[in-house]
Amino acid sequence: MNPQYSPIQPPLGPLPVPARKSSGVLLWFRDLLIAAIASVLIITFLYQPVRVEGTSMLPRLEDRDRLFINKFVYHVSGIERGDVVVFHYPRDPDKSYIKRVIGLPGDQIRIDRGRVWVNGEPLHESYVPAEYRDTRSMAETTIPPDCYFMMGDHRSISSDSRDFGPVDRSLIYGKAVFVYWPARDAGVVH
Repeated sequence: MNPQYSPIQPPLGPLPVPARKSSGVLLWFRDLLIAAIASVLIITFLYQPVRVEGTSMLPRLEDRDRLFINKFVYHVSGIERGDVVVFHYPRDPDKSYIKRVIGLPGDQIRIDRGRVWVNGEPLHESYVPAEYRDTRSMAETTIPPDCYFMMGDHRSISSDSRDFGPVDRSLIYGKAVFVYWPARDAGVVH
């Protein structure tokens, strides 16, 4: 026997069997289950899709717009003036409202013929076009601890804290972050 050549060795063990179709189906179901669990966790703890009902947040949010709210953000950061938030309506917690935060706890709010004053200073509100302003007035009030003063951007038709008072922090459950439908309105909520 020539040392330069060695005989062909038989394979060790059985030959591999091609994967069956049933294992592919099982992998598909596994991936589907993981995606479903991830979706439930995201919707439960992070982002939730909601639908706008009404026109009190025009011009940015229109009736039937669909958007995502961040349900987690206020567990790690505070609510800020100007945030657009979703909360349970104080007079009927089964209903949800979406409004803009105007006053924070301890703020002094006064409205003079539609002009909002916070702590003695006029509030710059570029998100309220002239045609959506109103002429309502409200005597100065101090926002209680753990409460927020909310107003809609379409002031002439909005039912807000001018009507139902400041909103307790415990009723606020999300910050509006992104409109996803209809496509023409898609974008970040400011």
